[in-house]
Amino acid sequence: MPTMPRLSVPEGATDCHMHIYGPAGRYPVAPSNPSPVPFAYDLEAYRKMKAALGLSRTVIVQPTAYGADNACTMDAVAALGLDAARAVVVVTLDTPEAELARLHAAGARGARCFLLKGGLIPWEKLHEMGAKVGPLGWHLQLQFDGGEMPEREALIRALPCPVVIDHIGRFHDPVTAEAPPVQALKRLLQAGHVWMKASSPYGVSRSGPPGYADVSAVARALVAAAPERVVWGSNWPHPNVLENKPDEAALLDLLGDWAPDEATRQAILVENPARLYEF
Repeated sequence: MPTMPRLSVPEGATDCHMHIYGPAGRYPVAPSNPSPVPFAYDLEAYRKMKAALGLSRTVIVQPTAYGADNACTMDAVAALGLDAARAVVVVTLDTPEAELARLHAAGARGARCFLLKGGLIPWEKLHEMGAKVGPLGWHLQLQFDGGEMPEREALIRALPCPVVIDHIGRFHDPVTAEAPPVQALKRLLQAGHVWMKASSPYGVSRSGPPGYADVSAVARALVAAAPERVVWGSNWPHPNVLENKPDEAALLDLLGDWAPDEATRQAILVENPARLYEF
């Protein structure tokens, strides 16, 4: 059973990063998929976790498992309803304009560019992709090793649409809040069109639970730098963690450490997602 958070969340609180997996065989797994697929984590399982945390809205992110076939993600958005759900999908430069329009009408508001193994869009195509989806008001959601942030900073700053950086920058090697890669991300957040997801601290932490002290120090600094461009996500069902998956209530409670004042948490959980995803 999902546990209950200590942190009280406001009405309209949004989980801005999670994934849905359909029954095995119903949605074909892409040949590019690099990891095992956690088929047991379907929409009904997510609903139970969402209710336990007191969340109102959800942003479903297309998992690498399905490549550019967004059927599972968009079916889940339809099941939750457009008053409570949006999607970040995977498209390519060959995706027809009519399909982009269809996805937009169905709740898509961003294009995921996974810049690690299994991704479909390389760095050198990001500007072209931004130009393709920008007219819809979409953003590009980027996931990569944040250690590359200084060398990627200029490219990201020049992208012709909003940008969302996953997982507190996902710095694979340990960094402090003062390290050059973190400072590069801070500059991007303060530039005005780059956002960050405060999610998945466990993915790169060396300190470990419950506080993930190393990543939490970075999260606190980045939240303080640009609280108006930070959103929170559970990263349910933690697809890269095969055993002893994190407790989502504990992850939500960490937001009380990263954003200690109520007004900032209100922005991160409600107001910022409403702007970014057009709720």
